[in-house]
Amino acid sequence: MINKFDGEYRWLSNFWPAEVLLDGVGYGSVEHAYQAAKSLDPIYRAKLQALPADAAKMAKRIGHSAKLRPDWDTVRFVVMQNLLEQKFARGTELAVKLADTGDNELIEGNWWHDVVWGKCTCTRKGHVNEGDNRLGLMLMDIRSRPLR
Repeated sequence: MINKFDGEYRWLSNFWPAEVLLDGVGYGSVEHAYQAAKSLDPIYRAKLQALPADAAKMAKRIGHSAKLRPDWDTVRFVVMQNLLEQKFARGTELAVKLADTGDNELIEGNWWHDVVWGKCTCTRKGHVNEGDNRLGLMLMDIRSRPLR
């Protein structure tokens, strides 16, 4: 089991620098593009697109103030799947690394209470490994296809 996208598995994180496209525009990481997708405002999106690839934490912070597009709850999982498929596109170095995780369960373990994309391992809010782990599930789905 890989239960945290940190250390030697940091590259599984959406914060890992990896050029991806959203509506034909390049972003420095999945996190940058995902946060940009929250809004249809071109000025907001340009702000995220201009951030350096190593500024995913800043992209996430900016995303907290996004005026969400009306269909966000409907499209957010499709958006994430598309971005991850780009990051781990067949034949890329990251795709090979993902394939090399074998049959390990991938869990985006965290302490910041993300119970949608990962599993929170904090005890402060009583989560104790609680969450849907959608990011891990999407990565395992991508891994199940030919990646080399």
